[in-house]
Amino acid sequence: MHNLADLERAALPLEPDAGERARLTKLIFAYADRYLESLPEAPAYFDRPDRGRALLDAPITEEGIGAEAALGLIRDHVDGVGINTTSGRFLGYIPGGGLFHAALGDFLAAVANRYASVFFASPGAVRIENLLIRWMASLAGYPETAAGYLSAGGSLANLTAVITARDDAGLEGDAIPRAVVYLTEHAHHCVDKALRLAGLRRVVRRRIPVDERYRMDAAALEAAIREDERAGRAPWMVVSSAGTTNTGSVDPLADVGQIAAAHGLWHHVDGAYGGFFALCPEGAAVLRGMDASDSLVMDPHKTLFLPYGTGALIVRDREKLYAAHAAGADYMQDTLGAVEELSPANLSPELTKHFRGLRLWLPLQALGLAPFRAALSEKMRLARYFHERIRAVNGFEVGPEPDLSVVTYRYVPKRGDVDAFNEKLVEALHKDGRIFISTTRLDGRFTLRMAAVCFRTHRADLDAAVDVLTDTAKRLEAEA
Repeated sequence: MHNLADLERAALPLEPDAGERARLTKLIFAYADRYLESLPEAPAYFDRPDRGRALLDAPITEEGIGAEAALGLIRDHVDGVGINTTSGRFLGYIPGGGLFHAALGDFLAAVANRYASVFFASPGAVRIENLLIRWMASLAGYPETAAGYLSAGGSLANLTAVITARDDAGLEGDAIPRAVVYLTEHAHHCVDKALRLAGLRRVVRRRIPVDERYRMDAAALEAAIREDERAGRAPWMVVSSAGTTNTGSVDPLADVGQIAAAHGLWHHVDGAYGGFFALCPEGAAVLRGMDASDSLVMDPHKTLFLPYGTGALIVRDREKLYAAHAAGADYMQDTLGAVEELSPANLSPELTKHFRGLRLWLPLQALGLAPFRAALSEKMRLARYFHERIRAVNGFEVGPEPDLSVVTYRYVPKRGDVDAFNEKLVEALHKDGRIFISTTRLDGRFTLRMAAVCFRTHRADLDAAVDVLTDTAKRLEAEA
């Protein structure tokens, strides 16, 4: 008993009193305020050769270093290294932004530590998650039979969709090499990864051609399905994109859906990037046909601007999702009483589950939909604005007019290798750090991308980006 008393005293720092909590709260929020206030002038990319290596000189110790010193390490070697994803001039990949209201939701969720997987454990947390899923399903045009869950991101959500479609088709054993999945070369690479993880490495992957705007060719899809049917293969699933990461292109969802339904295929829509553009009228028009799919991925940490780690899967028929993922154990028998809501644990691979719904529910309740709707309309218009501005600059060539908010373009120097020049241009931009853009390859050509997604990105940021791009390209060309 004497040893227990000693151990209790030694563990007391884990439970700070009111005074210490107030001190820590003030310290943390002062740090956060300084960080947010610095954003307008902060680089979009910190090009530091040490890459935060000094963190390795601060190992975990018995005594600790205190919150103040720990915050200093974060400031100098985490927040001051690499991509600044919270900057309005972060225009690479698919940015998010990190809403402050969402951070407050995360704080509350972590303090109360609600177990959000099982209705019995936290009815309120599960109700919030399911309410959010029903709202997303309604936004997409899905029926009341739909269900889903909040995932850690689009990759896990896509995997869950593949598993659900696999089990619904009874796809196993010798049937796998005959099954065919149809997608374009611009489908997110996590779909191929999901097929591998789901034990479907041997399925036939049929890459459907795209049109001049990098959208799936529906006629080519129909022809490929018919050819596979004649050859004795088993067309199983078509994956279309509601906004590819590569180009932002939206496949002809309505046409693809009709073809899939006519041939009995599961139609999965990866709308991780683009799905929430359905909130604004411009986006809803582009996404027509999303409502007829069998499953849909949407990522709130992309186009609802939440912190990373917030994806969502919605399946039209909840029974199929439940059948693929429900499980139980003797030690969970207490949870089997009257249940008014489906538990996320029975709709997903996750059993231990963070209350991530609070980071979405709190901003939506506090702010309403109007500012989100306005921000998404703004991003679509900003992409068209950037497309027009960069096209008007002598030396730049642009890709197709954007479907959503991604623009592809590159600089064509008067002489020399175009790909090599653009690689050098990106390297110079990253060293400069004022803006951050990312790259891809389209039709084998090294191509630059601009993604207007962050809620902090506005016209002034794109004007600055065009100026930096133009000045840097002209300087490099003059030096060549």
